[in-house]
Amino acid sequence: MTKTAENIFISVGRRKTATARVRLTSGSGKITVNGKTPADYFKAEDFTRAALSPLTTVEMTDAVDIVIRAQGGGLNGQAGAVRLGISRALEKMNDTLRVPLKQEGHMKRDPRGRERKKSGQPGARKNFQFSKR
Repeated sequence: MTKTAENIFISVGRRKTATARVRLTSGSGKITVNGKTPADYFKAEDFTRAALSPLTTVEMTDAVDIVIRAQGGGLNGQAGAVRLGISRALEKMNDTLRVPLKQEGHMKRDPRGRERKKSGQPGARKNFQFSKR
């Protein structure tokens, strides 16, 4: 969450139990997620598109280089975490990008998480089968 002299913008995005640390610099559009390309890492095209949607919203896919370190959760949660992290880094880079990112819903942190399992039940909501007799 700091800005250094070399114009490196660092931010963090979270979703469910996933965390993504994003380093954004101006460059040629090279993006890596845990050392791989986004298409190779996320496998499904939907996850890749969702993770990189802030860049397409502000039309900066070829203007910035991004290094992402994602951990925890599954690919869906990590894609959401990357999306928020990229949005926050873009906002730090240029304050005027906040309005279009916010209008598209990229600046929101999705608070939903997994509901805990309750004692006396097999799951969070499910109850054991009831037998009247």
